[in-house]
Amino acid sequence: MSNPLVHAFFVGRAIAEVVNEQIERTATDWLSELGKFDAEQRENLRQLVEEALARAQQAEAAATNGRTSSSRASGGDDVQAELDDLRAEIARLRSEIKQYRSEANPS
Repeated sequence: MSNPLVHAFFVGRAIAEVVNEQIERTATDWLSELGKFDAEQRENLRQLVEEALARAQQAEAAATNGRTSSSRASGGDDVQAELDDLRAEIARLRSEIKQYRSEANPS
């Protein structure tokens, strides 16, 4: 009949093939899941960025609208007073810079 060594060889080969197929199937499933996870994370990141940008744009629009409406609502007197204060501050700083330069370079 059959030689036990030949029989053992074919049994061993069959076991190796089955194990190899199982490893391939497991690796393929694992890589597929990894690809799905990566795609989901990229989509989540894209949605997060879109939402953050939308919120930033809304906040910027609200701040811009609030600034223009508050300056209009406060009237021209407050704006003029603010401009006068800024001009006075600029003049003071120019004076200090001129004084610093004259002290640093006494010619």
